[in-house]
Amino acid sequence: MKFVADGMLGKLTRWLRMLGSDVKYFNNLDDEQLIDVASREQRTLLTRDLHLYQRAIMRGVDVFLIKGEAEAEKLSELARKYNIRLEINVDESRCPKCNMSIKPISKEEIIDKIPESTSRFYEEFWICLGCGKIYWQGSHWKKINKTLQQARQIMESPAKEFTAQSS
Repeated sequence: MKFVADGMLGKLTRWLRMLGSDVKYFNNLDDEQLIDVASREQRTLLTRDLHLYQRAIMRGVDVFLIKGEAEAEKLSELARKYNIRLEINVDESRCPKCNMSIKPISKEEIIDKIPESTSRFYEEFWICLGCGKIYWQGSHWKKINKTLQQARQIMESPAKEFTAQSS
């Protein structure tokens, strides 16, 4: 999937990139510029801004209005709509920071660029082909998997009905 995300969706952008989606993120473009990027590059515009959503629809741009609050809710919404698999496959993942592809790299090639403790505990590493950032499945991996598990559970549950309560 190819997306463009507005400035309110920085965290979601990183998640989608890890899941393998090509996501351009801008926190410095106005609404018209975001709509232009989405239109020109045939990307789906992701936003939480109702006004931007409506403007994009009027311009014929594919747009999705994110309603969830927590990252797991946002991810489940997108997974439902765009059939995104809520599991990280590092062979498909993109750099959360810059959106470029990542590739496996041997520990020996990056030993001088990682903390000593990391080199003692981890064997598998990946490097971004764009910015050079190095990744490994460190202690944060449990939190990542927990969020993805929550997103899968939300997605599998019946759709929530929002009703107004009268007093």
